[in-house]
Amino acid sequence: MGQLAAVVTSLCWTITSIIFTFAGQRVGALKVNRIRLAFAILWTLLMHLLLQGQLIPLDAAPERWLWLGLSGIFGLVLGDLFLFQAFVMVGPRISTLVMALSPVLSALAAWLWLGEALRPAQVIGILLTVGGITWVVLERTSGQALITDRKRYALGVLAAFGGAAGQSIGLLMAKVGLEGGFLSISGLAIRMLVSAVAIWLITLLAGQAPATLQSMRDRRVLGLILAGSLIGPFLGVWLSIVSIQLAPVGVASTLMSLNPIFLLPFAYLLFKERVSPRAVLGTLVSMAGIALLFLL
Repeated sequence: MGQLAAVVTSLCWTITSIIFTFAGQRVGALKVNRIRLAFAILWTLLMHLLLQGQLIPLDAAPERWLWLGLSGIFGLVLGDLFLFQAFVMVGPRISTLVMALSPVLSALAAWLWLGEALRPAQVIGILLTVGGITWVVLERTSGQALITDRKRYALGVLAAFGGAAGQSIGLLMAKVGLEGGFLSISGLAIRMLVSAVAIWLITLLAGQAPATLQSMRDRRVLGLILAGSLIGPFLGVWLSIVSIQLAPVGVASTLMSLNPIFLLPFAYLLFKERVSPRAVLGTLVSMAGIALLFLL
């Protein structure tokens, strides 16, 4: 069941990456991140009320609030902010491919932080993943690209890496916060609530709330963010929590990283990208590296 939840999570994130790319191109990544978290917390708290009879899991231990809250800030606020910026700068295909580094970073963090040993097969998996992603990222469709375009591309790739780091840290912290069989919907509610409060507090202090709310007058943007917040930050994140509860983190992370493969046809059909054989092969190599890292 955990493996199935992870695959569906990957599909949800594939769809929502496309939706948020279109929304971010119209109003900017910062506004999209703020608005989608506001909607996502509404979906989450309503579901928590239906399933648990209360809006907020107030009976959760303080240490769960600490770990799950930090998980939300790193994963949903900082990580997704970088990711949404990458969507706008380099598109969803490259962004999600770089995001596939998240399980690699999780393995390295477990090695450094928890003292978990890396077997030779896992080291090979890391090298394959990094090599496949690097091979794709360094490919350019035009050798005559302007310097400014190259800078934008490099910054977009760097932003996607920031998203991968945020997601990796967030998943590790969520794993700690969910120990002992804590309900996944309650864990999601805590992550969403802390994340939404944090991002909107920053927005208010920065004086950006009026401009953010003004962007909601664009009906197309509003519709995209409503749909995206339901599919990704609510359903996708909930299923990701279910998957790491019911399956080993490595297996769940591997299956949740399949969206670069799912995105290949969409990149061609919706964004008119020229998906070269090198891009397809590099993507498959990186996915094989992730599988080798965690499944052997």
